[in-house]
Amino acid sequence: MRDKSALGDLAICGGVPAFGEPLHVGRPNIGDRDKFEERIGDILDRRWLTNGGRYVQEFEQRIAGLVGVEHCIAMCNATVALEIAIRALGLKGEVIVPSFTFVATAHALQWQEITPVFCDIEPRTHTLDPEKVERMITPRTTGIIAVHLWGQACDVDALSGIAAQRGLRLLFDSAHAFGCSYRGRMIGGFGDAEVFSFHATKFLNSLEGGAVVTNDGELARRMRLMKNFGFAGYDEVVYIGTNGKMSEVSAAMGLTNLESMSEFMAVNRRNYRRYHEELAWLEGVRVMHYDEKEACNYQYIVLEIDESKTAVSRDQLMQILWAENVLARRYFYPGCHRMEPYRSYFPHAGVLLPETERLVNRVLVLPNGTSISAEDVSAICGVVRLAVENGPEVRQMLDQIKGDSVSVS
Repeated sequence: MRDKSALGDLAICGGVPAFGEPLHVGRPNIGDRDKFEERIGDILDRRWLTNGGRYVQEFEQRIAGLVGVEHCIAMCNATVALEIAIRALGLKGEVIVPSFTFVATAHALQWQEITPVFCDIEPRTHTLDPEKVERMITPRTTGIIAVHLWGQACDVDALSGIAAQRGLRLLFDSAHAFGCSYRGRMIGGFGDAEVFSFHATKFLNSLEGGAVVTNDGELARRMRLMKNFGFAGYDEVVYIGTNGKMSEVSAAMGLTNLESMSEFMAVNRRNYRRYHEELAWLEGVRVMHYDEKEACNYQYIVLEIDESKTAVSRDQLMQILWAENVLARRYFYPGCHRMEPYRSYFPHAGVLLPETERLVNRVLVLPNGTSISAEDVSAICGVVRLAVENGPEVRQMLDQIKGDSVSVS
């Protein structure tokens, strides 16, 4: 790790990269390896690898207890969990979703020939704007899928009120929000159901996996049938279904990481506070603020870059960081509405999404997790400060590099 004090030190200018190996935004957290290997040994000894074994059942019970719900249905991944929840809820026609989300939120609808209607977001939280949601409701609307983004809760009360008043289903994509709370209540028990992700890049992973949590017993019953081909008994199929089961190995990893969850959160919180201390005062850079009175996993370090104040653009800053082996990400660029097939279906959707259109060109997410030390954070912040404090010179330098590249080609 190398500190940078002058523009000539930047790797993009020929200097040595700050880090010898790439730092990823979401490098997997690994809990107690010995405990995980012990569980794997037990799984192999018993030769029960899938189909709702001991570890999946225990994982479901632990998740339900932690978030305070009656039912947890573990799945092979969060996308399949979304698809099954959507089908079990009987959604059809049109469903309102944000465009500023991972594309799986929209694909889970379109895959089932349900039209995702993209709605704009609140600029502060980056989550669905309830006032805009009301304006998007039509006679074909059957539900709302809201996303708790970065672990920041949506305006649950307002969205719940709209859904109840208009007779709509309300599903929360809570892929970012495991271990987080809303007004002192753990995320997981809101709406008709919520979907968690335990993908390898999430702060708590089960290698690959997801889950639907709900207090609706009938909905839970349908989803349990649907995730296992509709089997209600050994050879009795009573419902249409697919294969959405979580494996025992994934559940073993999930349980192992649950036991280290407080450690993961503490490291994330430490890193978040240092990022905030070192960057919050920087002109033109907004660091996403988390309410520390709420439970939070602090996984995402989110910057908004205001190019009118920094001179250097978000994409230029990302280019500089990548040269230093800091693989910052521009989530969720360019917005679902500008990805296929949606940009062909709805070519003018951006007219109704001004906050989304603005945000996709400003957001930059920095590395966090147990593989990132406090010293790493300081070094990353040093690069960001150096680039932003010398914005005009950096912009001119990058334009020159780009011009030279074009001339050579």
